[in-house]
Formats: sequence, structure tokens, C-alpha cells
Amino acid sequence: MATTDTATGTTPSSAPRSPLAGAVRMADYWATVYRRTWKGSVISSFVTPLLYIVAMGVFLGGFIQDDPAKLEGATSYLAFVAPGMLAAQAMTVVFGEVTYPVMSMIKWQRTFYGMIASPLNIADVVLAHLGFVLFRVGTVCAVFTLVMAPFGVFESWWGVLLSFPVQLLIGLAFAAPLYAITAAMRSESGFSLIFRLGMIPLFLFSGAFFPISNLGPVMEWLARLTPLWHGVDLTRMLVLGTVDWSTAAIHVVYLVTCAVVGYLLAVRTLEKRLID
Repeated sequence: MATTDTATGTTPSSAPRSPLAGAVRMADYWATVYRRTWKGSVISSFVTPLLYIVAMGVFLGGFIQDDPAKLEGATSYLAFVAPGMLAAQAMTVVFGEVTYPVMSMIKWQRTFYGMIASPLNIADVVLAHLGFVLFRVGTVCAVFTLVMAPFGVFESWWGVLLSFPVQLLIGLAFAAPLYAITAAMRSESGFSLIFRLGMIPLFLFSGAFFPISNLGPVMEWLARLTPLWHGVDLTRMLVLGTVDWSTAAIHVVYLVTCAVVGYLLAVRTLEKRLID
């Protein structure tokens, strides 16, 4: 039998609540966080994309002449590297948002403890935070795409439009598993290894700056196992208008699997950290 709240005279519902509903209730919190901190991300969000394109694509690209067949269909090195840098930028934003900030909310500011002391649960907290991370990825990648536009690297307007949700998927495929890793860490000292042995090798050797066939058979096979290579290859196919839909489907399934498994692990790990 359902019990009645004596203070209000109402009967609480026993129906399970969707984590999405709880996450939406936290929109005001994350909007306030962004209003107070957005100035600190101006350089990384707006200036860095331009510097990347000019330095790597225009200046360095001017010295590189190669057969389009060796550049995965790109007519120039700039057209080859720009989509790769877009996907890599989505990943690097995530590493900045889901390492020290998550550790801070667990260990230093202990914000998560205050959140779950309310009617919110762990799934609400994780989903809302990942939503904010996707917002950050979306804003940075939107600016990056606008910066790329005047350089004539777009071969397909519909591919460019489709590449934007792909950047969100890349961000989520990294954010969710990394969230779980950070939630399990007791000290921030491990972040140096995550950046040096995780983010930097992925950034350099996942096909963003040169075809992974140049790595050799073993390293090429390892590169194909990384989420960033799937994101880079999918983004490049869309931007260049050279989409192999069966390969694109494999990329999407791989990235979605990383995101879903990572989210489930993140909720479970954070629950153990805060409650058990």
C-alpha cells in the first residue's frame, strides 16, 4: 500500500524516474557554472582552432605535396588535416573537462555529495555533467568548423552538417569512460599519465595528421582500435564527401558502444565512490 506524506497529504509516486528528468533539473546549475567560467575558455574555444588551422594546415601544408590517393581523397594536406584536427579537438576538450573538474567535485569541493543529498541520484548527476561536457564540445567544434570554412576544405555541405553530431558522439565516447576512470582515482597524480600516455599519443597517432598506414602493420592495427581513429575517419569522410556508408556505420556503432558502456561504468563507479 502506498504511504501518504503527512505534511502535504499527497501520495508519492513509486514509478521510477528517468535520469534525463533529473539531469534537466540541473540545467540551471551548469548554466551558472558556464556563465561564471566561460572567460577562462575563450582561448581554447576560439583562438586555438584558428592557430591550429593556420600553423598545421596553411604553413606546414604548403610544404607537403602528395597524391590525393595517399591522403584518403583529400586534394591538399590542409583538406586532409583540418577534419582530423576537428575530431582531435573534440577529444582534447573532453580531457580538460572530465579530469580535474570531476576530481574537484568529488575530493576538493565535494559538490557531488551535496547533489546526491537532494532528490537527485548518481545517474542524474553523471548524465547532467556529461550533458555540460557535450555543450562544451559542441561550442568549441562549432567555432572550429566556422574557422575552417574560409579555407576551402569543405567538399560536401551536407557532410559538414553531419560532422557536427559526430563531434558530439566523439566527445561522449571519450567523456563517459574517462569519467569512470576519474571517479575511481583517489589522487590527481595519475592525470599526468592519462595526458602523457593517453591523450597525446591518441592526438598524434590516430590519423589526424597523417594516414595511419604510415605507422606500420602493428601500430596501424592498434590505431584502428582507438575511438579517435574512428572519429577522425568518419569526420574526414563526411567533410570530403567520400562516405563509405558501411564503414561509417561501423564507426558509429563503435563510438556509441564506447559511450554507453562508459556511462554505465561511470554511474557504477561514482556510486561506489560516494555511497558505498
